[in-house]
Order: sequence, then C-alpha cells, then structure tokens
Amino acid sequence: MDEHDEQAAAPESPARVYTARLAARRAHVESLARRGLQISRWRVLCFLAVALVLLAWGSGIIALAWALLPALGFAWLVVRHEGAAREQARAEGAARYYEAGLRRLDGTWPGHGVTRVDLVADEHPYATDLDVFGEGSLFERVCTAKTRAGERALADWLAAPASIDELRTRHEAIAELRENLTLREELGLLGHALQSSVDVERLLSWAERPSALEGRAARTTGALAWILTLLSLVGLGLWILSSLGPLPLLGVLALEGLAYRARQREIQDIIRGVDGLTRDMAVLAEVFARLERERFTCARLVALRGLLVEGARGGSQEIAALARLVDWLEARRSGLFAPLAFAWMWTWHFGLAIERWRQRAGASARRWVEGLGELEALIALAGYAYENPEDPLPELRELAPGDAPRLILEDAGHPLLTRDACVTNSVSLGEPVRVMIVSGSNMSGKSTLLRTIGCNVVLALAGAPVRARRMSLCPLRVGASLRVEDSLLGGRSRFYAGILRLRDIVALARGPEPALFLLDEILHGTNSHDRRIGAEAIVRGLVESGAVGLVTTHDLALAKVADALGERAINVHFADELEEGELRFDYRMRPGVVDRSNALALMRAVGLEV
Repeated sequence: MDEHDEQAAAPESPARVYTARLAARRAHVESLARRGLQISRWRVLCFLAVALVLLAWGSGIIALAWALLPALGFAWLVVRHEGAAREQARAEGAARYYEAGLRRLDGTWPGHGVTRVDLVADEHPYATDLDVFGEGSLFERVCTAKTRAGERALADWLAAPASIDELRTRHEAIAELRENLTLREELGLLGHALQSSVDVERLLSWAERPSALEGRAARTTGALAWILTLLSLVGLGLWILSSLGPLPLLGVLALEGLAYRARQREIQDIIRGVDGLTRDMAVLAEVFARLERERFTCARLVALRGLLVEGARGGSQEIAALARLVDWLEARRSGLFAPLAFAWMWTWHFGLAIERWRQRAGASARRWVEGLGELEALIALAGYAYENPEDPLPELRELAPGDAPRLILEDAGHPLLTRDACVTNSVSLGEPVRVMIVSGSNMSGKSTLLRTIGCNVVLALAGAPVRARRMSLCPLRVGASLRVEDSLLGGRSRFYAGILRLRDIVALARGPEPALFLLDEILHGTNSHDRRIGAEAIVRGLVESGAVGLVTTHDLALAKVADALGERAINVHFADELEEGELRFDYRMRPGVVDRSNALALMRAVGLEV
C-alpha cells in the first residue's frame, strides 16, 4: 500500500466528521425553513379563498359548498406545517449536537455542558483538587448523558476506581460504541428534549414504596368510582330528558365530594410521584425504545440492553404506558374539562390505573433506570474516545501480593487542555522509586503536573482513554491535596485544613488497596524547620504504607526528603529562564533539584521595587 492509499484508508478526524455533519444539518434546516415558508404562504391563500367564498356566499353569488375544498386544503396545510416545524426543530437539534461536539474539540466547551458539583461529597479525596466536577471539569468534558441516572453513573465511575475485570468490560463496550456516531446523535436529540429533567429518585421512590391502596380496598374504591361515574351520567340524563331538573345530579355530585374527601390521602399518595412528569416520561420512553432497537455484541452491552427489555413489555412500553396514564390524569387540570373530570371521578379512575401500573411494573423500574444510566455512561466514554483518537486505553496490571503499586505514564498531558497547548512529561513510579519530590519556581508547572497525573489516573480507572503515549497502572486509590482552602465559618486556617487533608490521605494509604498521593506544597504555611521534619515523616509514612506519589515544593529544604528515603525517592524539577526581563517556562520536567527561584523576578515584573 503506497502513501496515498494509507492516507485514504486512515479514518477521518472527528473535527472533519463533525464539521461535515454540521454543514449537512444546517443545510437541512435551511431547506426545511424554505418548505415551511411555502406551506405558510399556501395556507394563507387557502384561508383567503375560504374568506372570499364566505363573502360570495353571503352575497348569494355561489353555494357554500365551494368553501369545502379550500377549507380542507387549509386543514391539511396546518397539519403539514406542524410536521415540518417538528422536523425543523429536530434538524436544529442535530446542528446543535455537532456544534457542541466541535466546542469540545476546539477547547471552548467549559460552561456549555453539565457542571454539577453535587454528585460527590465535599470531603471527597480528590474531586475538587483535580477539577473532576464543576465548570471546566473532567465531568463536564466527558458527560453527554441526558438523564440524571446517566450523570450519576458516570459521576460514580469518576469518583471511585473500578476493578480490573470491570474496566475490561467497559473497554470492550467502548470499543463497540466508539464509531456508532448515529446512535449518539439520535440519543442526543431525544435527550435535548429531556435535558436531565426527570427526577429519577422521586420516580423510583414512588415506584418502590408500599401501595397506598391494595387488595379489597383497591377493588372497593374502583367499584365505587364506576358506580358514581354511572350515577353522574344518569343524573345528567335526567336533567336533560326529564322534569326533575338538576337535583339528582347535584345529589350525586355531593356523594362524589364525600368520596373524594374520604380517599383523598390515598389517591394523592398514588399520584404524587408522577404528577406533572408526562412529557419527561414520554421522552424517556423514546430513549428506552431507541436503545432497545440497537443490537449489541459485547457481553456488557447485551446484558444492559437485557435490563431495558426485562418484563412482560419492556421498559420503553411500560414507561410509555405510564406516560399516557399520567397525561390522561393531567387532563383534569383543564378549566373546561375540570367539572366533567370531577363528575366522572377522573382522578380516581386514572389514579387507580397508575397504581395498577406500579404494582405490575414498579419493581422493575430501578433496574431499567440503572441499566439506562450505565449505558449512557458507557456511551459518554465512547464519545470521549471517538473525539480523542490519539489517546490510548491504559494497560491494566494485576497486583500480586507483596508487589509495589505501579504507575507509568509516557508523554502524558493534561486531558482538559487542547493538544497544541499541552506539554507532556513522563512519570514512572513503582520499584524502586515510590515518590518523586518536584521542586521548581512559581508558575513553572508543578501543580499542573500533579493534575495531569491525577486526571489521567481518574480517567483510566473509570474506563476512559488517557492523554498519554502509553500508560500502565494497577488499581489505585487517589488522595490529592492541591486546592486546600481555609474556612472562616468552620474556624479553620489553610494550614489546619491542609493537615486534615493529609490525615485523610495517610488513612487512605493505610487501607487495603494501594494509594496514589499527590501533594502540592506540602505543609505550606508553617516555618521551614517544622515543615521539613513534618514533610519527611509524612512522606516516609506514606511510602512505608505501600503508597506511591508526588510531592511538590518551592522550598529547596524539602528536596532533602528524597535523600532521607534513599532509592525510594528521586528529585525532579521544573526550570525557568529570564529573557529580556520576562520569565519563560517550557514546563518540561528535568532530573535533580531546581537551582534558582523566580519570586523576586516575578515581583519586579509586576512593578514592585524589590
């Protein structure tokens, strides 16, 4: 195969694919807009034709029948216009989907995705330090889930490492889903209408709680509802057809009022969990149906799809049936229909039907929702893999008893930076080197190195590709101290908050699983003497607990910690150069201890006289 053939066989870049699809969707939007305008013009003409016929008929010139044809045409065009509007809205949604994809590729995505910070506890050992959640976070970059179940599943994966067996099944699923751009687009379009609005926990707690009416009470209530409905119809007929007037109907309505009052608590308990969710559940049913139509081959995806179709009719049909019941129930709110809904015991009929649905399908709801959430999380990781074709999946290593934990990153970059702004470095921890002491001046790249390592480990142990030429690791528990803040309300100084975080990381390292510690400016805020003694003791304790990690400092006295640990520790550093009065950094890690400081130069650069 010559060079031309190799280039032809190479897959197109995600940016080119997204750009081409975006152009096609925008062209389709413009075509649909022109068609909608034509339909609107014809609709106006038909309306004018009907108006002219009516004027002519009023003047006795032509028969009224002449209005039938333009009237039918007008009605047909109204239906066509609504269909065209829906199709245009769908095409516009597809265009927005690829616009969002291009933002992810060009680095302008922060603030446009899911920026939730409520998915982990405030005291999580690394979420805040490594920017896992919030605006401009790993979660926002990766997450394309449109239900809260999907967001929760992905958040759980990023917040805790998975086992090697679990990660391998995720890798298989990602490999199968990676090129399925059509599935991701279609789910994205359905999800655009959903926008994570279904309160899954509210729905599940309703579906799983004990029945408010069951057995004889439910049968009695259902029979009474039908009897009172029939009596109200009889009362209405007697009012219309006899001389009794409205008295029989009023009597039935009074009985119905007493019945409503007697069963108000039970009926409200039935409908409270789903009232007002018609549209969201209808879209959720479409999402289920789309995933049920997909035919997967890898075992993990087949099993998850099996959860969605579990039951007599499967998740999509059952959720759609519930959506229809809730839609009928909500008709009672209509001002014109409300009196009839009261007379016909509408709330009872559909409340009891919803209760029968819960007794039949409620026990399966959690399995359906959790299966959907996992599928959405896998699809999000597959989308991330597709958009980063140069990022490999990590090599996973089993850890035998007595082995040191191992972490190798070759040419690793920060996954939240664009590739042209990403400077790469390599790190190897295991045997014999357990810890790297990273020295360097301010702004030289020390903290970014720790975040680069931490973010890639978090991605790797969630099942995602990593920003590196190669990565090899065993499962690790991550503990990071990079963004420790003081608390006025909590009465904590920054130093005290920092040592509390160190305490938690030490406890993590003493656990049953190996740990990775990432400590930025350890014990910052105390004097150099105490800092050196404390840092050496803490790092020694972490290493002897079987952990591996990195410690940054601009205090050169702490670089001597590596000497105290022998071959288990090495010094590395980041350097800077002062050129024409400006500090320049190359962000490349070098062996040894830094031999200069830039603090005075930085102060002079901003105009301070020092």
